Order: sequence, then C-alpha cells, then structure tokens
Amino acid sequence: MKKHHLLFCLIIILTCGPNLQAQDQNFNASWLFYNDQVAGAESSDFDDSEWRKLDLPHDWAIEGPFDSKYNARAGGLPFHGTGWYRKHFTMPKNAEGKVVRIEFEGAMYNAHVWVNGQLVGNRPYGYIGFEFDISPYLNYDGSDNVVAVRLTPEDLSSRWYPGAGIYRSVWLKIDEPIHIAQWGTYITTPTVTDTKAVVQNETKVVNKSDQSKTVSIRQQYFDPQGNEVARIEEKIEIAAQATATASSYVNVEKPQRWDLDTPNLYSATTTVLDDDKVLDSYQTRFGIRSISYNTDGFYLNGRKVRFNGVCLHHDNGPLGAAVYRRADERKLQIMKDMGVNAIRTSHNPPSRELLELCDELGLLVQDEAFDVWKLAKVENGYNKFFDQWGEIDLRDMILRDRNHPSIVMWSIGNEIIEQSDKQKGWTVAKKLNDVCKATDPTRPTSAGFNWYPAPYDNNMAQQIDIAGMNYKPTKYSEVRGNYPQLPIYGSETSSCTSSRGVYHLPIEKYQTHESLQVTSYDLIGPPWAYPPDVEFYFQEQNPFSMGEFIWTGFDYLGEPTPYGGKDNSTNGRWNGHWPSRSSYFGAVDLSGFPKDRFYLYQSQWTEELMIHLLPHWNWQGMEGENIPVYSYTNCDEAELFVNGKSMGRKVKGKDKTTLLVDFLRYEPKTFDSPYRLSWEVPYEAGSIKVVGYKDGKAVEEKEIRTAGAPAKISLSVDRSTITADGRDLAYVTVRIEDKDGNLCPNADNLVNFSVSGAGELIAVGNGNAATTEPFQADYRKAFSGMALAILRSDPQTGKIKLKATGKGLKSATISVTTNE
Repeated sequence: MKKHHLLFCLIIILTCGPNLQAQDQNFNASWLFYNDQVAGAESSDFDDSEWRKLDLPHDWAIEGPFDSKYNARAGGLPFHGTGWYRKHFTMPKNAEGKVVRIEFEGAMYNAHVWVNGQLVGNRPYGYIGFEFDISPYLNYDGSDNVVAVRLTPEDLSSRWYPGAGIYRSVWLKIDEPIHIAQWGTYITTPTVTDTKAVVQNETKVVNKSDQSKTVSIRQQYFDPQGNEVARIEEKIEIAAQATATASSYVNVEKPQRWDLDTPNLYSATTTVLDDDKVLDSYQTRFGIRSISYNTDGFYLNGRKVRFNGVCLHHDNGPLGAAVYRRADERKLQIMKDMGVNAIRTSHNPPSRELLELCDELGLLVQDEAFDVWKLAKVENGYNKFFDQWGEIDLRDMILRDRNHPSIVMWSIGNEIIEQSDKQKGWTVAKKLNDVCKATDPTRPTSAGFNWYPAPYDNNMAQQIDIAGMNYKPTKYSEVRGNYPQLPIYGSETSSCTSSRGVYHLPIEKYQTHESLQVTSYDLIGPPWAYPPDVEFYFQEQNPFSMGEFIWTGFDYLGEPTPYGGKDNSTNGRWNGHWPSRSSYFGAVDLSGFPKDRFYLYQSQWTEELMIHLLPHWNWQGMEGENIPVYSYTNCDEAELFVNGKSMGRKVKGKDKTTLLVDFLRYEPKTFDSPYRLSWEVPYEAGSIKVVGYKDGKAVEEKEIRTAGAPAKISLSVDRSTITADGRDLAYVTVRIEDKDGNLCPNADNLVNFSVSGAGELIAVGNGNAATTEPFQADYRKAFSGMALAILRSDPQTGKIKLKATGKGLKSATISVTTNE
C-alpha cells in the first residue's frame, strides 16, 4: 500500500486517501527498539538481540512515567533523549534493478536513517513525511538487510507534548525504474457545474533508467459508487534519469459534489504502461467541489459557509502521538456531534489518516505548517532548522496534501514572533506564501496573528490571502474599517478553560484554584481569553467574518494553562503547579468525554433540538443555599423544575445571564450573555429538570438527580464490533453509579481492569489534567465519576472481555467482538 500522492485544484476537488500501489508494503511490523544512546547501533552487524520488539506506529514517551523533572509544558513526560529503531528484512532477487524506497509518514524528531550501515538521509521536522531511495544499499541475495533509525528529540523543543518515536506508519516501496513520483499526481477541476466537471490530471513520472523511454499513461476515473465514468490514455517520452509530466483532462457528467453533508469521493487509477506491461499503478481519491472567498466570507459550492471550527493538536490523549485511525475517527465524530464543520491542524501538518477522515466525514480543514519561523519561542524549537528546511517542509506538506477535498486553506504559521519585525517579517511571509502559490494555486493562504495591530501595520497580513485573528473579537470591525480588502476570521478564539464535572462556588473570575482544577461554569481563562459567548456575539455583529476556530476542541497533553507558566516564554518551564500537566482548554476532555462547554457550542452550532443542564445536584451541607443553575439549548424557551416545582420559564436571547469577564482589550468586567439561561435556586436534595420548548411545545428535557453513595460500576462501549487487525480500538466508558444508576459526580473510586480474549487493554484515562497516574496500566481512578479504558484488537478474530472491579462496588463486564 502506498500513501497518497496528492493533488488539488483551484476551485474544487482533491484526492484524499492514500495512493495505492500493489508493490508497496506496509513496513510497520517487527521492529526493535532501544531508548537510550548506544554506540554503533547503525551498523548491520550490531547485536540487537536484547532490544524490545514492537510494531509501529510507536510513541515511547507516552509510556511515562510522569515526573516533575520533565517540563509540564510538554506534558511532564520523557519525550526527549535518544531512541533507536532497527528492522531486519530480506529482499527477493527479482527486486534487484528496481527502485526501492522507504517512506516515513512521521518520526519525532531529527531522524537519521541508515541501511546496512550506510547513512541514507536525515529529516529534522517531526511532523512531515519523507522518503529515501535505498536501492544502492540493499542485499538482494537473500541475506539480511537492516534499517536503523535514530531519533534525538530535545528538551525545550515544543510548547506542547510532541510525542517521540516513529509515531506514524512506514512503507517499503518497490518500483520499476519508470514509476510515478512520490506525491506524483495532481488532480484539479477548473470547471464544476451541476451538469459537468472538468477533471484535470498532472502526473509526474520518473525514469531512473539510463535510456530514454516512451510510455503510455492511462487515467481511469470512478464515481463514489465504483462505476467507471471516464478514461483517457496518452503517450509521453521520458529522458534517461529525468522526470516528465503527463497532463490530461476528462469531462465527468453530472458530478456528485463533495460537501459537508454529502462528502462524495471519486477515485482515479493512473497506470504507466510499456506496451502491455504495467510498470506502475497508482490510485488517488478525490472530491469534486468548488471553493471561493471574498471580503464577505467563504463559499463552498457557491454557498456561504461559516467556520464552526476547532483547533486540534495531534495527540490522542492516553494514546499519545502514535497514530490510530480509530482514535482520530472518534475524535472527529465527537467534534461533528458538537456541530463542528472545520478543523485547524494546530500547529503542524497532520497525519494522513486525519485528512482521509475529514474527507470522508465532510469536515473542512485548515492545514497548518509551522508554529515558529526563524525567531524562537522555546530554546530548541523548529527555528533551528527553519532556514534550511522551512520552504522544503512547506512544499512537501502541500504536495502530500493538495488533493484532499477537505482542505480549504494553507496556514504558513501561528503567532510567529516575526509579527513585530517591521523590516523583514513580511519578507518571510511573502516567501512562504509564494511557495504555497507555486505548489497549489487553488487554495488561499492564511496565518494566525495574535499581536494586533503589528502584523497589519508591518505589511505581514497583506502577504497572505486571509488574515487570521487570534483572540481579538472586539477588533473585527476595526480591522475591516482599516483594511477593507482583507478577508478575516477568528483563527483562535475563546481559550476558555474548565475541568469536566467540577463546579466551584461561589462563581468567581479567578486566575488559579488550589484544587488545580477549573470550574465548569465556562468563564475562566488566561488574560487573553474570554467565554465562548463573547465570540458568538462579535461573530454575529460582524457577518463578514468567515467564522471561528475555538481553542480547543479536545484537551491535549502539555500547556496546562492557567497553571504552570507563561505562554511563548523562551526556556520557560511550567512545573510551578505540578502535577498539572495537560490542557484544560478543550470542550472535550483528554478521554473524549464532553465538558459542559461542548453543549454550549452545540446549542449554537446545531439545529437538532437539544438541551443541557448544569451543575450536578450533589451539594450536601449546602441545603438552602442558592446554587447557580445553567441551561444551554437551541430551543426557544426553557423551564427549570426542582423536585417538580417550577423555578420559572425563560426565553433564550431575551433572558440573559451575566458573566464575569476580564480579558485584554475589553473594558467591561461583565458580559450579558443571550446564549445561556440561568436560575438561582436554593439547594435541596432530589432532582433538577429542565424542559425545552419550541413553538410553545415541550420538545426536550434533561434531569439530574442527587446521587447516593457509590454502589456499582457501569460499562458502555462505543462499538461492540471492531476489526481484528491488531490496530482497531474500542473505547469503554466507565461510570461510578449509585444503586439506582445515577452518576456519582464526585466519585474518585479506584477501578481495576482485567482483559481476556482476542485483544488487550492499551490505555486508560479519566480526563483529570492534574494527576500522575500512568496511561498504560490496568487500573484508574474515576474523575468526576468517570474513567476510560481503551481496548485494541488482536490480529485474530474472537471476543475481547473486559472486567472492571472496585472495592465496595458491584463489578461489571463487557464484551467486544472482533471480525475480519
């Protein structure tokens, strides 16, 4: 299998999945790993018999342990040091004379690769894929070959948890001397209408032989149902040791467009033929759609669409940075449930799997290249490599990704320090913008600016197509007035922080709390941050804005704001509030459990009727004291009941909730939110229930009961059947409940797990950002009454059985079937 080569076009379509070649081999199995410096490990005769055996992708740092000697800013985990990977393999005799390449989709970081003791290449940036031609270094006589990879991630190299190791897939690619180049197809659609789409294909073909050759290039196109809809064939001549481009187009009748609700995907099969002999065959998925933008907004297929977007880091919580397709799929499905239609890959190129899934699920993507250019944010950041590698890495990101229909913007940077450089900052932006336009002129460029007005006054924002504004909702109208030709949007918004299920009373706008948690009343954040409601309001007041990308959709490892340190501090260590070591920014916690904020966004971003109620109703010792009760809903009205007694009916948009605020460039200390309904009610044990009304009729309700003492464990699984491939995952939600099945909201019981059958327990979690409990263990404490267990299938079919036990609790068991 070969990863995709990407393409895209100006107004519309792109491929999305991996480009497939029959001779490509997944190279993830049977590696050897050693986590330390060791002399001579690149040599083919090095004794690695005692090294650890494992399969890729692999993140060594997530194994822990958490320790205060590691920087909490990067997750408090041992991601830096030296790691070695080695793999033994043989090559068949008939591979001699062919072109053999090894491709790494991502290795963190500063990868050096040897084959049979010979250095074949180096790539510093851990987020970009790369390949090397290893043909000259191989043995083809059946004897042993060894590939060795050394990674040397450094401390203070990242502002968040980067992971460590070969954390994305590896491929061995065996080709004839004449073959399609890496990322060698580029599909665009210069015309798209309801009746016809013009599909244009530019395919780069490499001739590694010593003779000129004329070959045929056949292009076949298939609709989303698998029917062939077009075919064309042409001959090209390729000089010896040269590359040629085959250019062609076809008309596709009545195209099925790729859109948010109908993410239709076509495929193209590109075949290189020498007479009747197939030299290479390459498959590319793409979508047919149009995008455009102006100062009034962003348009998809001619329809104005606002970004209901989230920023996402690349880790998957308890799994670390190692890529699991199901982990990314679950993450994106949860985001879609919140009403999200767009993803910003903050602040680096994402995995191939994430982009494939966005194509399949109908999510728009801003593909982001860098968090830093030449000027440092941390001591050992990418700035060390930018001069040599910046343009190369950006170009390769676009070549790899440009066929994904989901991608609608290239971002050249986030909050780069050069914003304040009046003389040269704009020249770097221009150079990177030029790279984007030369590689893919079909999409706009962007960047996230946080130092308003510097990047505008210093001619930097003018170098890109769409200016992203980080945390400046009150300045949208001012920017429009001063720079009327610049389209804008909120590239990072809100930065509200919270801990799932935690409520601090009275409601206060504090900086930090002694518990190392953050109240889930959804108003706390760092100095630049503000509640989501503020962004909702200014987006409504400025309809020309293309929308927003909230910081963040999911919690992530590292950057435990508001605890630990100051953002963008060179050499900053963030261990002042240990063990706080993970983000509180997410609308969803590190285990994938929605926080209350999830439902606030859902109430604004979805049309299916919903209603949410907070806080919990276990306030023993506070009987008679007023408890603030909030409801988030997209219904017209809501009525609150306490033990069956109405506390009043309120109208959304009319009955406002006053929020405490205190953020930069905003003078008032309160904000009257029309997006929340609230009541102050004296506490009495029992239940609270909210009923939502639409057009005067009761349509939705949510009830929370006072829970008794923890009595039992409850288990539920996201999917009861998974694939028996050794990589598929099942996520098991663990709840601590009273005897009547009510969630015990303050429970922190220790739960022990045992697994049998056709799978294993690979990670546990609970969403607590301030604990050093390991992710790889057979136990976990509940946090706010909940925990998580992640099961991975074996390659054999069967059943996985998980049993959960706890002292004084009724145990629970759940089964997952694994099929081919």
